[in-house]
Amino acid sequence: MPPIPADRDALGMQRAFEEAEDGAKEGGIPIGSALVLHDDNGDRILASGRNMRIQKSSATLHGEICCLETAGRLKAGVYRKCTIYTTLSPCIMCTGAILLYRIPRVVIGENTNYVGGEELLKQNGVEVIVRNDSQCKELMAKFIKERPEDWNEDVGDE
Repeated sequence: MPPIPADRDALGMQRAFEEAEDGAKEGGIPIGSALVLHDDNGDRILASGRNMRIQKSSATLHGEICCLETAGRLKAGVYRKCTIYTTLSPCIMCTGAILLYRIPRVVIGENTNYVGGEELLKQNGVEVIVRNDSQCKELMAKFIKERPEDWNEDVGDE
């Protein structure tokens, strides 16, 4: 995939943040994701999703996993032309899914509140961009402060 200029990341990041806000409104964990295809027709959102672990009583439905599930079955070549956007650094499970489908680029809203598998992504040739977005940081920090038990459960801590 040819390099994607950072100024083209607003579409995916905005959708991911909207998903995170919707998750918060539903009483869930405010992490959102979007999958954007970059091809000859421009940039288009293929899918988006949010962490639905609480809403669906799921063990695995993190934001990135929900986004990929919403996208449905895609040909391998489609993933290779995509960027996945996430409001928070992807955990090791979501990192594994990104690596499995060989998504070449990940744009992260913030990694102040949590650092996931970024180094593993980089070691496997994935371009990782951290935007250090204040809205993403504030939304996540508020959730962690108000609901530490739910947060710890989400990341597998006691």
